[in-house]
Amino acid sequence: MSNEQHGAIVLSSGGLDSTTCLAIARAQGFTPICSLSFDYGQRHRYELTAASRVAAAMNVLEHRVVTIDLRQFGRSALTDDLPVPKRRDESAMAADIPITYVPARNTIFLSHALALAEVRGIGDIFIGVNAVDYSGYPDCRPEFIAAFEAMANLATEMSTAKGKRLRIHTPLIRMSKAEIIRRGVELSVDYSLTHSCYDPDDAGRACGECDSCSIRRRGFASAGVADPTVYRVGC
Repeated sequence: MSNEQHGAIVLSSGGLDSTTCLAIARAQGFTPICSLSFDYGQRHRYELTAASRVAAAMNVLEHRVVTIDLRQFGRSALTDDLPVPKRRDESAMAADIPITYVPARNTIFLSHALALAEVRGIGDIFIGVNAVDYSGYPDCRPEFIAAFEAMANLATEMSTAKGKRLRIHTPLIRMSKAEIIRRGVELSVDYSLTHSCYDPDDAGRACGECDSCSIRRRGFASAGVADPTVYRVGC
């Protein structure tokens, strides 16, 4: 069934995964698309600049930035005065849930997307979570997405009274980073617009050493695609 004139909300961080996810939603014929980003007190706020660039390049109907303050809760290197782990190998990344995990972040983001979807009468939400190269985050797993979708269809007027089922799409969830990049290249994604680093400098240059940078760099190398990321001098 064609998705023409069936809109979608796409969560967009300005990163590699969410940008590929946005391109996939477009390729599947969802229109109009609203991209939704969050200014949540993250230390890498430069990602919002990237999200804006991506939205403009992909001609989304609306790009909305929601402001929430997750720094009031802290306990994450992205929202608290804690060092971002760097120069870790794959075994160290997989050993436990990293300090860059932001408590309940995807639950909060999806809840905002759900509210917007219900107001707009939109039944489709896209999120670029990944259960392969996912840095150990519990809210990137298929079990979490399935549970949230079930909850959403019990919690909204749209589903309970109007019979419109909400679907959460996770097209990247079983893909490696290299597979995601190759798919994005097929869809003409300009990855130079995206940003993944957890600890960029004031100019937005990636550190090249945090877990997110390491996963990104390995992904481009494995995909056989040139990495367009601007890293700090010496990386």
